Amino acid sequence: MGTKPGLSILLLPLVLLLIPTTLSQQCNPQDKQALLQIKKELGNPTSLSSWLPTTDCCNRTWQGVLCDKTDTETYRVNILDLSDLNLPEPYPIPPSIANLPYVAFLYLRKNPNLVGAIPPAIANLTKLRYLYISDTNVSGNIPDFLSQIKSLVTLDFSYNNLSNTLPASLSTLPNLVGITFTGNSLSGTIPESYGSFSNRFTSMVISRNQLSGEIPATLGKLRLAFVDLSRNMLEGDASMLFGSGKPTQKIKLAKNSLAFDLGKVGFSESLGSLDLRKNRIYGTLPEGLTALKHLECLNVSYNDLCGEIPQGGKLQRFDVSSYFHNKCLCGSPLPSCESKSLLLRLKPSTKWVK
Repeated sequence: MGTKPGLSILLLPLVLLLIPTTLSQQCNPQDKQALLQIKKELGNPTSLSSWLPTTDCCNRTWQGVLCDKTDTETYRVNILDLSDLNLPEPYPIPPSIANLPYVAFLYLRKNPNLVGAIPPAIANLTKLRYLYISDTNVSGNIPDFLSQIKSLVTLDFSYNNLSNTLPASLSTLPNLVGITFTGNSLSGTIPESYGSFSNRFTSMVISRNQLSGEIPATLGKLRLAFVDLSRNMLEGDASMLFGSGKPTQKIKLAKNSLAFDLGKVGFSESLGSLDLRKNRIYGTLPEGLTALKHLECLNVSYNDLCGEIPQGGKLQRFDVSSYFHNKCLCGSPLPSCESKSLLLRLKPSTKWVK
């Protein structure tokens, strides 16, 4: 016997209540509207074809979108990954990103057709912790308004077309752990204020730019694990970056015009990589290098170093290319100091090639 029409109507609310909650819409309506607008502002790329108005943006089917439960037990977009979008033509960073107030992770990587400046709208993302804009054609300066986002932990703006000077205001960010600005056209000096980063700050990577002038002595206060200032136009002293009591794991200063006495610096026990090639560094190689158990990369070539390479530790495991083209550096793996001394006596007018 069939169900009466009236009974069917009465049973309908009960059936709806029995539908699993996983099928309910967890996506906040404002977040969904913002995401669909972002898609539109990027020219509706095919890589975002899963962003459909009829589906839930928090059900893990929307490419690059992840949600998290907030303190009020509602779901909001927490991670937005707009990497590798294969944009068909140039587009700026969508200003509608500002309408996702709970985003903590924002990735805009490997998008050569992403152009224009970093929009002020990003300053509205007051919960943003990780901002990655890399391998794009984004241009302009690194904006001062980033210092308003006190939650920031990491800034990665590597391999873009950013120019002008480094913003001094970044040092006011209390939670910042590291910056990576490699491969841009940044110029000017490193701000004195960068010595005032919080004790959480451990990574400064600003290689392959056009930075000039001297490294501020204030950077000696930092306890950096990773520092890469290579391939710039920096000059003068860099000894403040060293120290036996620091947690340094990697120092890369290659291809600058730095000049200081390497023999007078101390080294962190955890140092694993030291690249000082193509500078004007002088003095001797310190005996302390022989005690570094984690040293896996060393290059001091093309400098003005003198004296015998200390014997022991891992120093003889590196080949000639790690040491050659210095003023008068000698000893294994280079020719012995006795043979070099004889060579210099026989040819006093011959300069050691740099």
